[in-house]
Amino acid sequence: MKRTLLIAILTVSLLGFKSSTIPVEKMGIFGKYGIFDHQINIGDPAIQGTVDYDPDNQQYTIEGSGFNMWANNDEFQYLYKSIQGDFILRARVRFIGEGVDPHRKIGWIVRNNLRGDSPHVNASIHGDGLTSLQYRRETGSETEQIVSTDAAPDVVQLERRAGVYYMSTAKFGQPFTTVELKDVNLRNEVFVGLYVCSHNPEVIEKAVFSNVRIIKPADPDFQPYRDYIGSNMEIMNVETGNRKILFNSAHSIQAPNWVNQDKELVFNSNGYLYRYSFETDEISQLNTGFAVNNNNDHVFSFDETILGISNHNQEDNGLSSIYLMNPEGDSLPKKITKDGVGVSYLHSISPDNKRILFTAERKGKFDIYAVDLATGKEIQITDTKDLDDGSEYSPNGKYIYFNSNRTGNMHLWRMNADGSDPIQLTNDPKYKDWFPHISPDGKWIVFISFPPTIGFGEHPFYEHCTLRLMPAEGGEPKIIGYLYGGQGTINVPSWAKDSKHIAFVTNSD
Repeated sequence: MKRTLLIAILTVSLLGFKSSTIPVEKMGIFGKYGIFDHQINIGDPAIQGTVDYDPDNQQYTIEGSGFNMWANNDEFQYLYKSIQGDFILRARVRFIGEGVDPHRKIGWIVRNNLRGDSPHVNASIHGDGLTSLQYRRETGSETEQIVSTDAAPDVVQLERRAGVYYMSTAKFGQPFTTVELKDVNLRNEVFVGLYVCSHNPEVIEKAVFSNVRIIKPADPDFQPYRDYIGSNMEIMNVETGNRKILFNSAHSIQAPNWVNQDKELVFNSNGYLYRYSFETDEISQLNTGFAVNNNNDHVFSFDETILGISNHNQEDNGLSSIYLMNPEGDSLPKKITKDGVGVSYLHSISPDNKRILFTAERKGKFDIYAVDLATGKEIQITDTKDLDDGSEYSPNGKYIYFNSNRTGNMHLWRMNADGSDPIQLTNDPKYKDWFPHISPDGKWIVFISFPPTIGFGEHPFYEHCTLRLMPAEGGEPKIIGYLYGGQGTINVPSWAKDSKHIAFVTNSD
């Protein structure tokens, strides 16, 4: 179940680990083309295109001309980088203006070389809404295509996995429609990038690309809780869906809390907790004393006067125990759960600071429990044969939100604070929903949805997931983020005080 495998990993040689050893790259280190290497006018169009990168919004504006991208030769404006092996390319895209030719095109293209007749695979969105996966098998051969049932999407993803190409598209907020392409043998080393083609040699067309990601996925044979890939710390405006990467790291970083009047994030990595400052763009290590095997279940009280942590307790066979500490740092965190009773994973502190709420293995199964901090008494809140997890108090303390697979699939639920009157909030079989987090104004729930293919009761690393948003009282969820992540992405309360922004982690090798 979930984080129990962390025990073996977090107990390995952590002594002497310092915050400065986390490899961190700031987005400012990238050049004028952002995450890309170069730009070029493929096929030498009569009117040369341009590229403009906005580092503040991490957004790309591309102008391009060209007679077409079809038949046996192409002309277009290309913003690209080189890459090897499998990849996931994703962006939110839109044309600027009504345009001239209905067959103007934007999207992602993967090419063997920079000649106009290169073999390629192309996720193409046309000006009239036609969406197709186009490809050229050999140098100078005719272009072919697979037409998608999707029309006029503004989110485009192109993935290569074990030599197979997948184009996934959607109107933002909706699930992906996917088409698959086999038996096109591009090189292992390819160019990947964004493009604009006007389909008219005398015209320049313009498009904007945002939330642009080039992802190197985990090896298919990776071993969870032993093999890790890198991480991006991201923030998002939930009203617009616009995202920004604050920094990236070769380490596995997980579970950000937004704290200190939205001036800082706290996250975990390799058993320790760290603070990221928005003002200085720097990272410092948080003193947790002897607790150096922390997992990603760390929670601040609503008033931020208490920090709760879940540390793998070496005096209890490495099982996760819950401690409370000073949020500014503490050499002697206070242990709350008892030894010898089973694992405990913290999820919430009540608004009045009188109770903690957690998932615990007791009586041979996992349920939601609370501890009365005045008496130390442990109180069982739920009692089902399957898994109840991810519990969180509403800001008024009236409700507990949680995820449970008690009805056969992992969905979101709400119950009264004493555990009575549970109500199921989500029920779409296409998703497995985890970790409901309630906005500070009490109006919204943000949560992560895993694909239906994951195992019963699992929330693994390195999956195609979505972040979804729904009213706190229930209603139709809307996708606000398409991402590659999973475990550690948004396990803890991650809202900013303004109830408009969230923080989360995505992954890339």
